[in-house]
Amino acid sequence: MNAYVNLYMNNPTKGNTDGTPISLDSSGAAPLSVTLDATANEHKILKCAIRCEEGYKTEGDVVLSFEGTTADKWSVAKDNDYADATAAEAASFAPTLTISEVVGSKNYIFWVKASSSSDEKPKSDTSVKLLCKAPIIPSD
Repeated sequence: MNAYVNLYMNNPTKGNTDGTPISLDSSGAAPLSVTLDATANEHKILKCAIRCEEGYKTEGDVVLSFEGTTADKWSVAKDNDYADATAAEAASFAPTLTISEVVGSKNYIFWVKASSSSDEKPKSDTSVKLLCKAPIIPSD
């Protein structure tokens, strides 16, 4: 875990401190992962969160994006109080998400979409990283 800010998966709750930290630095200990059927041009949506450690908050824009060989198959969207992944289908997914609100020590929810296409061969792709650029300051 990072000393200041972390990303979480496994159905985190808005305004809470639950969820499983997503592994950092390519350790692979707890990756954000999904299994897709490329022959079906399948996609899946995952509920995630960002939060700062106690005593810290963001200042300025937080930018979430993807990097890697198949980064174009991943997108991210702001949460609009969607009840679940089915409701989140209505979200506006894009290659990056800029969060202008202050992120503190409680979960700020966002959604990640992973997509496949029928031109892909079966593989275990570990090339993509979810990036987070977040200016952090001590909270008041």
